[in-house]
Amino acid sequence: WCSWIEDPYFIKLHLSYSLKTNTNHSLILRHRKFQFLSVNYDSPKTTRRLEQPFGEQKKPIQILGSCNGLLAVEYDYNRIFLWNLSTRKYQVLPSTKIDFSSPSISYGRSIYYGFGYDAVSDDYKLVRMVQLLGENDEYFHSEAKVYSLRSNCWRRIKDFCFHLIFYRELGFLANNVLHWMVSRTPESSNRNLVGFDLRSEEFRVVELPDFCLDENIYFDVKAMGGYLCLTATQRELNDVVVDVWIMKEYGVKESWVKLMSSTQPDLLLGSPFEVPLAFSKNGNKVLFHNKYSRGNRDSLVWYDLGSKRVEKVAIEGVPVVYDVYLYVESLVPLNDRRPRGKF
Repeated sequence: WCSWIEDPYFIKLHLSYSLKTNTNHSLILRHRKFQFLSVNYDSPKTTRRLEQPFGEQKKPIQILGSCNGLLAVEYDYNRIFLWNLSTRKYQVLPSTKIDFSSPSISYGRSIYYGFGYDAVSDDYKLVRMVQLLGENDEYFHSEAKVYSLRSNCWRRIKDFCFHLIFYRELGFLANNVLHWMVSRTPESSNRNLVGFDLRSEEFRVVELPDFCLDENIYFDVKAMGGYLCLTATQRELNDVVVDVWIMKEYGVKESWVKLMSSTQPDLLLGSPFEVPLAFSKNGNKVLFHNKYSRGNRDSLVWYDLGSKRVEKVAIEGVPVVYDVYLYVESLVPLNDRRPRGKF
């Protein structure tokens, strides 16, 4: 058994089967910045607490990305690890400095991350972008670096020439491309979607539907089921309408198709932040995470694409407020293969 689970062919076969059949998935819930809970995705009824192996249990931990069973995490704001929850192994990343000096006048610094897998080079990569902004959002400088698990080092790449909108937004992965919402300049009100190709390591704009130019529509873009997924919320008369679109053919603007449209209060729950997380195993339902809904309590709901019915997900032991990450269990190894830490 030890020989099998460490064999590269078996590891890839196991991961490929899990991804194709949508099995061996779980939800990772982060609460109070340092508590982690695991929820079985196929039967989300109870939670299981996870003990992080990096050090003191109450130090803050930020998940920077999840891909193929590996989590990229930042521990106590200054150290970055790759962590395989299934094998209970982790690896500390080498530190890297910001290569440009601070300007003489006051500034604000923002750091953005994205984590994904490059199938061509068979390598896991963590992207870090740093931006310095002046007093009146005057743009000063940006820097982009990529960490490679295969080489275990950071290297500087072409600078990022867009303004990232949301503070510390994490890149979301679709079609082997990491994505962030940006604007052309700090002063611009128009939002664009930019992708970073993990193979070519080039940035490019991904076109959104034309209705995204309407200032009366609030929209957000994430990834779901390997597709780019856009959620558009708008008010029509006395109703709030939530539309969910997916890009069926990556990079083709005309391939944006509406997946669903709902005005149901059970889906909205009074929350302006409805985040589609994933499809069900058979693909006929969508799991939503509603942030800050009624009573300031987060919730999970299933939306049936056929019947258009909403089913609330009751999970025993779930906290009031939490972040959610989709995780697939895998045997993907790290450079340091020694087991460390305990659950």
